[in-house]
Amino acid sequence: MPQPVDSSPRDVDRFVPNVNPAKHQHVSEDEAAQILASEKKEKQQVRLQKVLASAGVASRRMSEKLIAAGRVEVNGEVVRQMGLRIDPSVDVVRVDGTRVQVNEEMVYFVLNKPRGVHSTMHDDLGRPHVGELVEAKFNQGQGLFHVGRLDAATEGLLLLTNDGELANRLMHPKYEVPKTYMATVLGEADRALIRTLKEGVDLEDGIAKADYVQIVDVWQGKSLVKIELHEGRKHIVRRMLKAAGFPVQALVRTKIHTVQLGEQKPGTVRALNSSELQSLYKAVGL
Repeated sequence: MPQPVDSSPRDVDRFVPNVNPAKHQHVSEDEAAQILASEKKEKQQVRLQKVLASAGVASRRMSEKLIAAGRVEVNGEVVRQMGLRIDPSVDVVRVDGTRVQVNEEMVYFVLNKPRGVHSTMHDDLGRPHVGELVEAKFNQGQGLFHVGRLDAATEGLLLLTNDGELANRLMHPKYEVPKTYMATVLGEADRALIRTLKEGVDLEDGIAKADYVQIVDVWQGKSLVKIELHEGRKHIVRRMLKAAGFPVQALVRTKIHTVQLGEQKPGTVRALNSSELQSLYKAVGL
């Protein structure tokens, strides 16, 4: 004999599951991808005053005062909105017109490249190279690359970074970033050499001029010459001095714009300080 059907509501019928419906269940794949990208971007955003504090500009409270005073710009626009969220990996922040590096993933170093080391991050021939020095220092290269080159026989200042935009601009002739070298040459240099280098030396790929030349010392048939120029052609300093009749015996790059080698020992790496980095930004219009 069939049993009567129980039509009274059961507990399972009255139960409302505590589950949020899928957010993107009624959108196309393209729309869903855009929404997910937007959500990811939102997660990457941080309050502006926190970003400034993390960058060492000021405390959060003082950063709020800077924002309220209209002294902070984001992507070229003055910001007064408190609590504005930005993406430090993309947005450009300035305080009083000076750019602040807020992207913690970007790193900037000065290497004193020793003589005999090649300006490459890898070398298939097994020769000593910059990459070895970086890996020894940081275990990993952090995606670093060298800004420009120094030939193997030349020592001195080499910038390392993972900031492609800054690196490209520093190397571009348009910005005329000055570089300073100390060259030990054969021959006793005099004021005629200074005049020759500043007026320009005719090389196979065109005239090359120095911006500044100083004879630092002369001894026993040799001279120490300081030369500053914004040229970036290959072996430019060596070729200029050879064409002027003073072949180079040793060459050291001591300065790029305002970044100086100072007392840094060959083979060592140090981080750029904030004033050096800001100066480089300014030099190339970033």
